[in-house]
Amino acid sequence: MANSYTGFSDAERKAMQERAKELALEAESGKLKGKAKQEKAVFDAIAEMPDEDRAMAEKIHAIVGSVAPQLTPKTMYGMPAYANEDGKVVVFFQAASKWESRYSTLAFEDRANLDEGNMWPTSFAIKELDTASEKKIVELVKRAVG
Repeated sequence: MANSYTGFSDAERKAMQERAKELALEAESGKLKGKAKQEKAVFDAIAEMPDEDRAMAEKIHAIVGSVAPQLTPKTMYGMPAYANEDGKVVVFFQAASKWESRYSTLAFEDRANLDEGNMWPTSFAIKELDTASEKKIVELVKRAVG
């Protein structure tokens, strides 16, 4: 019986390579130069996105920067992410093009203060950013860091 496993996909291999680069930048993060490199990596990642994803990522980057300036921009698997003072990601954006999905995702890690009882959402699909969506993102980010 032949094994049908063919290994990691090209997208998975690229994500692992991106993560290895991110870990190297994080090793420098105690230095101002390392933080600047991390932020540049976010801008580079956004610039490489297709137009629709790029517009969404730029808007989310602006929202997070204005609502939660205490979060540090960095990348996580090649996508824009925003970390707390301990360097732990609180919120991140995943472009639809990353995994050829029908929607982009705004997601929150366990460090986000979104708790509501015993169950709450931590990931949100985004097909388009309109005024209502932007308002919701502002509210979520404020709660996440509050």
